Amino acid sequence: MARAELYDIDLGRFWLNPYPDLAQMRAQAPVVYVPQLQAFLLTRRDDIFREEKKVEIFSSEQPEGLMVQLMGENMMRRDGEAHKSERRAIFPTISPKTVRDHWMTEFRNLTQKVLAELLPKGGCDLVRDYAMVVSGEALRRITGLTNLTAQEMDQVSQHMIDGCANYAADAEVEQRCHAATGRIDACISDRLAQPLDTDDLSLLAVQRRAGLEEPRIRANIKLAISGGQNEPRDAIAGTVWALLQHRDQLAEVLAGRANWGQAFEEYARWISPIGMSPRRVAKEYELYGVTLLPQDRVFLMYSSGNRDERVFARPGAFDLHQDCSAAISFGAGPHFCAGAWISKALIGQVALPMLFEAMQNLHLTAEAQFGGWAFRGPLSVPVAWSNAVSANRS
Repeated sequence: MARAELYDIDLGRFWLNPYPDLAQMRAQAPVVYVPQLQAFLLTRRDDIFREEKKVEIFSSEQPEGLMVQLMGENMMRRDGEAHKSERRAIFPTISPKTVRDHWMTEFRNLTQKVLAELLPKGGCDLVRDYAMVVSGEALRRITGLTNLTAQEMDQVSQHMIDGCANYAADAEVEQRCHAATGRIDACISDRLAQPLDTDDLSLLAVQRRAGLEEPRIRANIKLAISGGQNEPRDAIAGTVWALLQHRDQLAEVLAGRANWGQAFEEYARWISPIGMSPRRVAKEYELYGVTLLPQDRVFLMYSSGNRDERVFARPGAFDLHQDCSAAISFGAGPHFCAGAWISKALIGQVALPMLFEAMQNLHLTAEAQFGGWAFRGPLSVPVAWSNAVSANRS
């Protein structure tokens, strides 16, 4: 493969921390070929922002891609009118009005219950005990799969995203992914066998009312689970970690000089929970002297674009006062994350402020661990707080 400059990575090191390699890729060339991923990588923000919109060249339709093979052909793997029609079908679930008038109440109630159980304990792993549970409970309601527990929701989501990033073709990872999709299908079948309330705003209900074929309903719910669990889970825990690491900026949020939404969006720029999106080259195309041929695999590296030195003043720093309006954390083209409004509400308006309001002197008790490059987030964030005794007495 000599059509672009080569860049070799160590997959293990890249999983632990992709940012040094991504910085070198940005400096080396606008397009590089990484043999370990068998893909051309676009790493600069403005290139990703511009090229992602050219769906006639960089197609989301990937019948042989890992996501389609493992989860079915969902709306993320469709372009044009086919993609738009399925987004319209799910809009009653994800619209800003539905988020404001329906989901916000649900989110606050479920988060209050999670906090009430946690508060007396005095300490926890923020990923496992708070962010994962809040995200999972929210997603049970959003998808309509209330027959999955929050813990099961997290497990099947993780196994699916591991499968979708399994470019090394690890057989155990693929097997776990198949088991996860099988479990989801069983839960969908169980729910479809039951009557749905006329005012049900879950993805399952609105797609059924819109007349989508059952395979589409199943695939789109799997898509929602694959991104709708790990992204808010990782962003909740990660943003809390970032604020506890930068106490001066936390003080500004608590004093009202910055807001929780700013903190979330700056974190999502700095450590992008969804680090990349794959595309298939649909027709021959030349980009910066590199000839891309039909069926070539291209990765749009959002995590790299969000740290592009050409765009952001302090790309490698968490800084609430940095202008992050150019960030592409939710994508840049017609496949802009459909759940963005839900995510911003759950994280920035509920999970973050309610946590800090409930827990006095919240602080880290050990180093946080991070992992991933296609999807990235904290694996563990150990914390403690000081009002556990009073909670027990009350």
